[in-house]
Parts: sequence; structure tokens; C-alpha cells
Amino acid sequence: MRYSVRPAGSVCSQEIQFSLDNGIVTALSIIGGCAGNLTGISRLVVGMSAKQVIACLEGVQCRDRGTSCPDQIAKALRERVEEA
Repeated sequence: MRYSVRPAGSVCSQEIQFSLDNGIVTALSIIGGCAGNLTGISRLVVGMSAKQVIACLEGVQCRDRGTSCPDQIAKALRERVEEA
């Protein structure tokens, strides 16, 4: 299933798009933000379980913003995993 989420808080990314199949991340793309870093994260997490990605990215901070693009990816995944 494909999802599209607008990040919350003060982050550079504008939209998180991802697909899940039986709890596995099959696609992830981020609109806006630090293109190189977020493309790298996207490539790394494809094939991982959403729970593994959440464990790795949740709580990552960007400067003093209280969140980050990786943290917002984790939050978006958590919402969908908890819905299932």
C-alpha cells in the first residue's frame, strides 16, 4: 500500500511517500530536504521491516528542532504500522 504524509514540526522535507507490503518498506521517497542524505536513507531502508526502520530513525534530532526528517519518517511509518 502506498502512503503520502506531510511531516510535522520544523523540518526541511515537505512530503514523505512510502509503500509497505506486509510490514516491509518497498519504496521511500522524500520531497524537499537534504537530497543526498534522504536519497541515501531511502535506499538503505527499502527491504527493511517498518519496525526496524522505526527503531533506527526514531528520535534522531536536527539541530535544536526537536525532530528531523529521519524522525518524521519513523513517525509516518509508526502511524501506518499501528493502524494495521
